[in-house]
Amino acid sequence: MLKRLWLIFAQAVTVALAALFVVSTLKPQWLRQARLPDATIAQTARQIALPPSPAASVVRAGFSQAARIAAPAVVSITASKAPSRAGRAHEQLFGFPFGLRQPRGNPQLGLGSGVIISADGVLLTNNHVVEGASDIEVMLSDGRQAQAKLIGTDPETDVAVLKISLPDLPVIAMGDAASLAVGDVVLAIGNPFNVGQTVTSGIVSALGRNQLGINTFENFIQTDAAINPGNSGGALVDADGRLVGINTAIFSRSGGSLGIGFAIPVDVARQVAASLLQDGVVARGWIGVQTRELTPELAEALKLGDAKTPIRGVLIGGVVNDAPAAKAGIKPGDVLTRIGEHAVATPAELLASVAALKPRSQVEVGVQRAGKAMHFQLAVGQRPRPQRDQDD
Repeated sequence: MLKRLWLIFAQAVTVALAALFVVSTLKPQWLRQARLPDATIAQTARQIALPPSPAASVVRAGFSQAARIAAPAVVSITASKAPSRAGRAHEQLFGFPFGLRQPRGNPQLGLGSGVIISADGVLLTNNHVVEGASDIEVMLSDGRQAQAKLIGTDPETDVAVLKISLPDLPVIAMGDAASLAVGDVVLAIGNPFNVGQTVTSGIVSALGRNQLGINTFENFIQTDAAINPGNSGGALVDADGRLVGINTAIFSRSGGSLGIGFAIPVDVARQVAASLLQDGVVARGWIGVQTRELTPELAEALKLGDAKTPIRGVLIGGVVNDAPAAKAGIKPGDVLTRIGEHAVATPAELLASVAALKPRSQVEVGVQRAGKAMHFQLAVGQRPRPQRDQDD
């Protein structure tokens, strides 16, 4: 009898264990649904209520501190404009991230961004954001609004200076664009598509980009930080939240960001702003020549030097009547090799060297004419305003 009872018990335990195994394998949620003891429930509730450990600020990664420092000084700009005229050159490839609303032919509302650089309300933005605007309104990230006064513009670098009158304005810290290196982290801050202030991150993709056909004077910071319509005039900041550039253009076939954006270095923007605040204009040197790049093929065709002693310089294709170069005796066909102490080898280098000269100053230029080195003394003139401004 005892042996029989023991056999029944062993069989019952075996069946129970088998049933438990099947349930835990096929329906484990049945076991988890069992009610916990009251003491266990209370302990779990206390654990849920406890603050995170360690504190979130200790483990947070990213650039939130840089964004928090810089973002308050970045503003949204709404500019009321007349109907748009013909587009700029290269606009099919190089778009200006500046949003326009209203049907064609009606007054338009332009959406852009700007950066507060002084406590008395001086702002930097792009010229194309405010060009032709009859009314400019600025909105801060804290919701305050103000009408902006246009201090001045420089279309050749696409920089404009505005001023607003509000108390307790946030001011962005200035960085040094010259210290940037390819691969450095940067943040683009602005108001894309008028959705509100937005921060995007990327790296410096290239430095000193020029010959893009966007501006007359080009020395762009290239970045892959997303720049979209509405970002024009906004801030490009470094990992410490310091201003290193003004976002101005994107490479795009559709108007959207493709990861190739361009910003004006802050050093250039500050120099332009100082001139506009002090004099109302940016005075640049001018000598009145039309230039062509002196390629080896062109030098050979014109019999300028030879393969062993190539001439490095800029070919003068034309000289403006009564301009400083014409008065000094420079002629078409000359090769200009030096401006003052600076050697020049490309039209871009010549343009930058001449523009850096002060109007009404004297400068000596080096020229090659028919294989002979010559020197001329020039009285530097002032660079005329761009034609599109003269027509306005």
